[in-house]
Amino acid sequence: MSLANNPPQIITPAWPVSDNVQSLSTTRKGGVSQPPYDELNLATHVNDNPTDVKENRSRLKAHCKLPDEPGWLEQIHSDKVVRLTAQNVRQTLVADASYTTDKNIICAVMTADCVPVLFCNKQATWVAAAHAGWKGIANGILKKVLQIYSEEMEADLADVQVWIGPAISGKVYEVGREVKDAFVHQDAVLEQAFTIQDANHYLLNSSYAVQLQLIESGITENQISSEDFCTYQDTERFYSYRRDGISTGRMASMIWLQ
Repeated sequence: MSLANNPPQIITPAWPVSDNVQSLSTTRKGGVSQPPYDELNLATHVNDNPTDVKENRSRLKAHCKLPDEPGWLEQIHSDKVVRLTAQNVRQTLVADASYTTDKNIICAVMTADCVPVLFCNKQATWVAAAHAGWKGIANGILKKVLQIYSEEMEADLADVQVWIGPAISGKVYEVGREVKDAFVHQDAVLEQAFTIQDANHYLLNSSYAVQLQLIESGITENQISSEDFCTYQDTERFYSYRRDGISTGRMASMIWLQ
């Protein structure tokens, strides 16, 4: 299957950012992985054929003209944020968000239902990517990213733009009471992201929870852009851990300064 005949199908974020900020989000289309990882799985930890994953990453780099290999993270559903530099970008870093002020260093996160969140500032001097699963949101990872920006850049949050990528929607994402309790313990306002099903089950709109936590942290609504996709329902374009279980691949969302 040639790259010319089956190029990676990419989502280009629609958000008001500088031309010096480059970003993209992958779908599952346009790769060589075999079922159940078909086609463009980018994760090495899901029992896919390593040769196929390597080819998928190579295809993505060539098709999107990436300046370098992305800074792939070992994601653990934490609040850990790392700074990417030329010295560490090729290392395996354990974290759920990364940021950089260096040009051509790609911050990337992988998802298959969790919420990918991209950040930049209007001056195009700082970018970040966060993997916001329910544990990450409950642990305050988005707050941590914004705190680091404020402290290290000595800048106001009014300069920040945020893009929320494809994730499982609130129509199908059922969770237990322990998830709701963890969210509300972090931020009482996050209760608004839940719709009650019965005494112990709720539907969680995790993308809305991300928006609520961002706003609670000092970001305004007009600084946030989001996509109306559901990874669970759209079997053609997206991987979904909730739908397919452990035998599913991962998409990637990434951002860099050119």
